[in-house]
Parts: sequence; C-alpha cells; structure tokens
Amino acid sequence: MKTILYVEDNEMNRKIVRDLLKRTAYQLVEAYDGEAGVAKALEIRPDLILMDIQLPKLNGFEATRRLRADPSTANTPIITITSFALAGDEQKAKEAGATAYLAKPYSPFDLLKLIRELLPEG
Repeated sequence: MKTILYVEDNEMNRKIVRDLLKRTAYQLVEAYDGEAGVAKALEIRPDLILMDIQLPKLNGFEATRRLRADPSTANTPIITITSFALAGDEQKAKEAGATAYLAKPYSPFDLLKLIRELLPEG
C-alpha cells in the first residue's frame, strides 16, 4: 500500500481528502503543521506528500525546502496546495521544490487525478 502524507492545519480540508482517498489503495497519514509534517515525512518516508502553504510553525514553502534537502525525501513527489493563491505562489512552490501546484478551490477529482499521475495505485 502506498502512503500519502497530508500536511494541512484545516480539519475540513483534511476530511475532504480523507473521504476522497477512502476508496483508493492509498493509506493517508496526516500532520497539522509544517514542523510536524517535516518530522512525520522523515519518520515514515511517504510515497507522496500533499503540502498546504499556509501552515502554523513552518510554512509549506520552507517545509518543502527542508524535505528536498534531506536525501530520504529529496525525490518524493510533493503537491503544494493553497487556498490563498497569490501571484507568484506557483513559482515560489516550484523554487522550493514542489513537483506540482494546486490552488483551492479545486475539484477533489482533479486532485485524485494528479495524485494518480504522480503515484499510480497498485
């Protein structure tokens, strides 16, 4: 089973993704702030990471940079997700090392399609 780490401080957003992945072959692990997300990623070495940008303790850009700097997560696909899409955020996400970028509101099915492109089930 492939593991996805979702780093997101908003419970409603986590619930949407939890429900989305319930009927898939993916196992979801959650973290609630940037520091916990980095620690959890280094601990469990997920197959893919969903990273919010606006996070307590450590924002998603910095968390992504830290994960890219560690050999164990340097090549893990990271999808950066934001609800406050500002001009330049997508470029900042790419510069931090994000594999892909998704602005909210997004269709959960678009997210699942992107996850499956980067990390096929099965």
